[in-house]
Amino acid sequence: MLLVTGATGTIGAEVARGLASLGAVRILARRPEAVTADGPHVEIVEGDYADPRALERAFEGVRAAFLVTNRPGEPDDERLIGAARDADTRHLVKLSAAAVGDAAADDLITGWQRGNERLIQAGGPDWTLLRPRSFMSNTLSWAGSVRSEGVVRALYGTSSNACVDPRDVAEVAVRVMTEPGHAGQTYTLSGPEAISARQQTEQLADVLGRALRFEELTEGQVRTHLARRYPPEVADALLASSRRQLDGAKTSVSQTVRQLTGRPARTFRAWAADHADAFA
Repeated sequence: MLLVTGATGTIGAEVARGLASLGAVRILARRPEAVTADGPHVEIVEGDYADPRALERAFEGVRAAFLVTNRPGEPDDERLIGAARDADTRHLVKLSAAAVGDAAADDLITGWQRGNERLIQAGGPDWTLLRPRSFMSNTLSWAGSVRSEGVVRALYGTSSNACVDPRDVAEVAVRVMTEPGHAGQTYTLSGPEAISARQQTEQLADVLGRALRFEELTEGQVRTHLARRYPPEVADALLASSRRQLDGAKTSVSQTVRQLTGRPARTFRAWAADHADAFA
């Protein structure tokens, strides 16, 4: 039995679907109705990371688990790792972030991820760390303004990021969970090139076959937007991450997707073509 947490999120949903196509998979979800993976071998355990009984049910008989957490300040990783140890789970695959490997990244979110990695490395089950760059799917936040105005609005339009297709991250995760030889490994995952928001806008326009305009937002505008969704310290961390990108900290390209899947990482243009309906 393989376990997926975060299966209603961007990566977890893809991992769950990939594992479900191969055999038995169990999903721990707070909202079972939001799970998109299905099939005769999919089992769903309803529960929260803070519910010890749900964790016990979720990890029972599990050989390997995919761990996704997203609440800085909550000891969710500690809870999941403890439940895995209690259940004698042999392998934990942790979704982390590429910024953890950047010594200059000292924001709240990166520090929290570093702490989570230390927890999983401290002893117990075997572990594998996945450190992706930002997801190409983050550009779905542009869909509303693209549809209604033909406009993309973003901060620092010329700064580049070697963003990665979530499907590539998920395919790597599935392989790591189902193949031997990945214990104790840390994999940084990126797309095939560093690309800026302006370049993404141009490629998206080509895919859609219509003109799009790019408008660069100020940091103040972005902070106001973030403040509607996040606590101030999280907004500060996200803006600090954007400034590091502006300084060129996120342009390095990894060959890990090719090495582990046998094919090159997908381009942003390919991702956009596969998701054009969202912007049309």
